[in-house]
Amino acid sequence: MSRETSTTDRKLSHASDRPGPDATWEEWDAWLTPRQIVSELDGHIIGQANAKKAVAIALRNRWRRQRVDADLRNEITPSNLILIGPTGVGKTEIARRLSRLAGAPFVKVEASKFTEVGYVGRDVESMIRDLVDNAINMVRAEREDEMQEVAEQRAEERLLDLLFPADDQAAKSAGTTGLGGDEGQAPSVFVAGPSGVARAGDEESGSLDERRERTREKLRGLLKDGKLEDREVEIEVSQTPNIDGMMIPMGGDPSGGMDFNFTEMLQDMLPKKTKRRQVTVADARRILIQDELDKLVDMDAVVNEALDRTEDLGMVFLDEIDKVAGERGGAGPDVSREGVQRDLLPIVEGSTVNTKYGLVRTDHILFIAAGAFHVAKPSDLIPELQGRFPIRVELESLGEKEFVRILKEPRSALLTQYRALVETEGGSLSFDDEGVREIARIAAELNERMENIGARRLQTVMTTLLEDVLYELPELEQKDIVIDGDYVRANLNEIVHDEDLRKYIL
Repeated sequence: MSRETSTTDRKLSHASDRPGPDATWEEWDAWLTPRQIVSELDGHIIGQANAKKAVAIALRNRWRRQRVDADLRNEITPSNLILIGPTGVGKTEIARRLSRLAGAPFVKVEASKFTEVGYVGRDVESMIRDLVDNAINMVRAEREDEMQEVAEQRAEERLLDLLFPADDQAAKSAGTTGLGGDEGQAPSVFVAGPSGVARAGDEESGSLDERRERTREKLRGLLKDGKLEDREVEIEVSQTPNIDGMMIPMGGDPSGGMDFNFTEMLQDMLPKKTKRRQVTVADARRILIQDELDKLVDMDAVVNEALDRTEDLGMVFLDEIDKVAGERGGAGPDVSREGVQRDLLPIVEGSTVNTKYGLVRTDHILFIAAGAFHVAKPSDLIPELQGRFPIRVELESLGEKEFVRILKEPRSALLTQYRALVETEGGSLSFDDEGVREIARIAAELNERMENIGARRLQTVMTTLLEDVLYELPELEQKDIVIDGDYVRANLNEIVHDEDLRKYIL
């Protein structure tokens, strides 16, 4: 498996000392030390030092495993983790950022969506099939990036063929102006003008082939200058059969919950139909580039690479694991909880899952589980499943101090996002320190008096605070807006202290 391609998503990082775009696999991995991983996570997530340290070690161990002798490599199991903490403290964000750093296939699933075999709902193996689909998309995107320039060149040649066919018959079939003339007369060369209306070219000396080549180059120049974007051409496009309409009479579920992605398999079996469409040059270029990419990308190689990457680097974030924990031996609506745990056990433990692309072993997929565990406790999970998550990390609740940092410090902080939104309309938005502290105080107070939703409360507070500003912004004459402590109190204190309003707005 090519390790260089698996580092593509790492280049989303913005650390000042990160390797350059042409860095080798060894250089990237030398950079991704546990300390550097924590530093990267610090740029997006405030606090939670213990959790960051644990996941950094788990990620580095996956690289270390690749360097071990093959015989021992297969014996090294991943260090699965359980992240324990209330909602909104960064559990999901830690896992998501970690997968982007690793350039690894990643899927987030909710344990509460699964049901025991025999009940209506998703089976646990579907998360591995989703993981493989994500790996396929990741590898294919990398291959398409490599082939993009070639595809654009080929699409350009096909567009020129449509705009300037090789003979009169092609011109008639393509519905475009080409070489024409009355019988017995020399053909005339037509050139598409910037307006999209064909005009006769000047009489030029030279052979017909030379004149045609000159005309084609003129068209090429117009294409590159974007002067033919609105001109219409006729192309053939393939149509996908409507599977959803076929599945409903057969009792199928068009929402996509069937095992083995049965609807996609049926789509592949049905004959493809083509249809001629009249589209603009801009749309035709997009369609033709994608068609050329489909031809250039070797899907067999993509599938093989994706399956390898899934087995060696795949990561599954299993959220709401506490929702399937509870007292064992119960009855009623929660009867399938323990069954879901027992179905999860072989997947986490290591088994073979059948996907439409082939068999996938889960022995070395990293599983990161998370849950609030307000009611249930990690010890309420069945002992066998507990043993498959040897590392437990408790995340800290967030308070006013952490909220101030969350508003200001991350690279895509909430204040930065709102400033960017206001700037799109020629305005400016600034927050003084007192205003930021007041926003954080109100968010922390609401979490104490209502449901504690962690840092997500900041989004609701900011949305309510800036509602009038964003509504009136296009008509404002003075668009330089300053949010200070007085502004925050004037706009939010009444809502915060009105129980009925607070319940529905915040």
